Amino acid sequence: MKKIGFLSFGHWTPSPQSQARSASDVLLQSIDLAVEAERLGMDGAYFRVHHFARQLGSPFPLLAAVGARTRKIEIGTAVIDMRYENPYYMAEDAGAADLIAGSRLQLGISRGSPEQVIDGWRHFGHQPKTGEDDAAMGRRHAETFLELLRGKGFATPNPRPMFPNPPGLLRLEPYSAGLRERIWWGSATNATAVWAAKQGMNLQSSTLKFDETGEPLHIQQAAQIRAFRAAWAEAGHARVPRVSVSRSIFALMNDRDRAYFGQDEEPTDQIGFLDATTRAVFGRSYAAEPDVLIEQLRKDEAIAEADTLLLTIPNQLGVAYNVHVMESILTHVAPGLGWR
Repeated sequence: MKKIGFLSFGHWTPSPQSQARSASDVLLQSIDLAVEAERLGMDGAYFRVHHFARQLGSPFPLLAAVGARTRKIEIGTAVIDMRYENPYYMAEDAGAADLIAGSRLQLGISRGSPEQVIDGWRHFGHQPKTGEDDAAMGRRHAETFLELLRGKGFATPNPRPMFPNPPGLLRLEPYSAGLRERIWWGSATNATAVWAAKQGMNLQSSTLKFDETGEPLHIQQAAQIRAFRAAWAEAGHARVPRVSVSRSIFALMNDRDRAYFGQDEEPTDQIGFLDATTRAVFGRSYAAEPDVLIEQLRKDEAIAEADTLLLTIPNQLGVAYNVHVMESILTHVAPGLGWR
């Protein structure tokens, strides 16, 4: 068995070819899509966060709304860029959204990816400390956030408060017990996967990874997952960690599917540069008839290693089409691989 969720980047554009032409469209459609995914039996509804872009940028109102409209499905992010976050305010927002959802949040966080503007986190009031780069600042924000989620008091109460206080130091409220164990780190390298394991976070590995060996993405990711699990065991954490990988997978069921995603030649991983020096490998898309797709996916070592698969969806094609995409995978592909 494998948990299967969808991952939406929440793109919107005023183009007449798009079904999501405004921020309002994509937010409301995201809620509807999560409701439909739950009806289909999907395990998770996940959303990407990008600032200064025509995408989903403010996750917690959306997560709370999805939580209020659903009952079972996991609700998560992949990922929140911690360079932009105030960990204290984020802990309050996350606690509130998790309580509304009945403890179903699965929050993916990370140091972030290349953004739309130069040093966008500066506009949010954040600045690296002396000797620290923006990646280290993001990890520092993450560590503070994780500590706050433990729920320990740290603030000295006012001796003359407006409202009565419980005894001792005060913590942030609202507090949601158990959320600390449902935090994931989006890792692009083996080293940060090991760091995430030491911190007691679950692991998210996406369709992009720093190219550390020159091997195909799925092989590098499988090695990354094994390194994560070894570091987790060495750290002595009591619980079993979770691991997700993201993939673009489309079962070609009809002429519309073939028009959108059918290709004559088999796609391969792509190599690119995130900046002047950072070489990255971008994972291939899978698009084929179900029987062919099953055989292709059997060979993906990272999917085999992970317990959770996030299907990246073309959200601009609208809710109805994406329901078809998800249902095709659940009905015609997942059983053949033993995922259902």
